[in-house]
Amino acid sequence: MINKLKQSTRRSIFNIFLAVLATVGLGVFCWAARYPLVIPLFLLFLAVHLFVSRKAGLRLFLDLGLLLALIVFAAHITVHYSDMPVRYVPVAGVAILTMLLFNDLQLAFVMAFAGSVLVSFVLGGDVGMMLTFFLGSLAGAYTVRDARMRGQIIGAGVFVGAVHMACLVLLNPDYHLFLNRDFVVHHLYPLAFNGFISAFLVIATLKVFEFLFGVLTNYSLLELADFNQPLLKRLVLEAPGTYHHSLIVSNLSEGAADAIGANALLTRVGAYYHDIGKLVKAEYFTENQMLGYNKHDDIEPTMSRLVILNHVIEGIELARKHKLNSAIIDFIPQHHGTGLIYYFYQKALEEAKEGEKVDEADFRYPGPKPQTRETAITLLADSVEGATRALDEPNPTNIEETVKKVINNKFIDGQLDECNLTLKEIDKISSTFTRILSAMYHARIKYPEKKNGSAKPKGD
Repeated sequence: MINKLKQSTRRSIFNIFLAVLATVGLGVFCWAARYPLVIPLFLLFLAVHLFVSRKAGLRLFLDLGLLLALIVFAAHITVHYSDMPVRYVPVAGVAILTMLLFNDLQLAFVMAFAGSVLVSFVLGGDVGMMLTFFLGSLAGAYTVRDARMRGQIIGAGVFVGAVHMACLVLLNPDYHLFLNRDFVVHHLYPLAFNGFISAFLVIATLKVFEFLFGVLTNYSLLELADFNQPLLKRLVLEAPGTYHHSLIVSNLSEGAADAIGANALLTRVGAYYHDIGKLVKAEYFTENQMLGYNKHDDIEPTMSRLVILNHVIEGIELARKHKLNSAIIDFIPQHHGTGLIYYFYQKALEEAKEGEKVDEADFRYPGPKPQTRETAITLLADSVEGATRALDEPNPTNIEETVKKVINNKFIDGQLDECNLTLKEIDKISSTFTRILSAMYHARIKYPEKKNGSAKPKGD
C-alpha cells in the first residue's frame, strides 16, 4: 500500500513537471515565432475549466495538449515552409480524434474550439476562418460519436467538408467570388477537401494515439470481441462451460448497460474476459466438470478456497501477458469485488473441529470492489447468472425473485459502495436481467410423438 502511494506521488510530481515544462515551452515557442503570447493564457483557462467541470487530471491535460501541439505544429509548417493553401490544415481531425478516444462531447467541444482558435492565430486568420474550422470540427465530432465502423469516419470527413463549404458561402454571399480562380483554389478547394484529409489522418493515426494515451476505442473493443483472439479461442476449447457462462454474462451485462446509458460495448467485452483465469485449472469449476465428478470433493475447503481465489490472480497475469488494456483487466478482480465464497465458507464451518475458528475474511475475494458502472454490472450479472442456473424451476416468477435477492445481497454486502450506480439504475438493471433470463429459460411446447407412423400432431 505504501509503495503504491509512493508511486502515485512520484507519478503526480512527474506529471506536474511535464505540465509546467509544456507551458513554458509553449510560451517560448510563441515568443520565438512571434505568435500572440495570449495563447498560453488561453490554454491555461481551458485547463482550469476542464479541471473545475470534470476534475480532469494532469494526464488528460497532457494527452489533449499533445493533440493541440501537433495541429499547431502542422499549421506552423504550412505557413512558413510550404506553399500549400492554409485552409488545408486538418483542424477537424483534433475534434474527431478526441471524440473517438474519449467519447466525451464536452471534451470534443473544448478541443474543437481550442484547435480552431490556435490554428487561426498561427495562420493569421480572422474570425470567419476560426468559425469555419470550429463548426466543421463540431460536425466531425458529432458524426463519429459512438462510431463502430471505420466508414463512419469517412462519412464524418464528407460532413466536415460540406459544413466548411456552407460556412464559406454564408461568409461570402457574393457569388461572383466563386467565379474567381484564385478564390476557388485558395478557399473553396482546400475547405472542401479538408474533411477528407482530416478523416484519413484520423484513420492512419488512431491506433498510435490509443497506444500513447492508453485508451480503448470502439474499434479496438470490437477487435477484442473477436473469438479468434488467443485467450477467447482457448476459452472455447479448454473451458467450454466457462465460455458459455461468459456469453450469458456478456448478454446480460450489455443489455443492462444499454438500459442505464453505460458503455455497453466495453461491458460486453469485459464480460468476455472476466473469467479467463479459469483456464489454468478449468476442471475445478462446476461449469467445466463432466460426468458429475467434482474435484473439490477430494480436497479440503481451505484448498478449494485457494483454487477459487487464484483464478482472479491468474486471470490478471494472463491478461497482462497478452497485453490487454487496463480497462479490460479491471473486470477480472472487480467482478467479484470482496465477495464471500459462500459455499466453501459454509463447508469449512461444517468440517471445522471443535474449538477451531474459521475466519470469514479468508474466504473473501481480495477486491477491489467495482469502481465503475460497467464492472459493477458485470459483478451483478455474474452472480445472477449462477444463481438462476441453479434454479429447479426457472420460470419468470422464480427468476425475478432470484434476481432481486442476489442484487439486494450484493448491495447489503457493500459491493456497490465504490461505483456510481444509483438506486434507480439498479432497479433498471434488475428489470433487464429478469427480462433477458426469462426469455432464455422460456417454456417450450412439447410436441406429441407419432404412433405407428400414422398419428399426426394436432394443431401447429
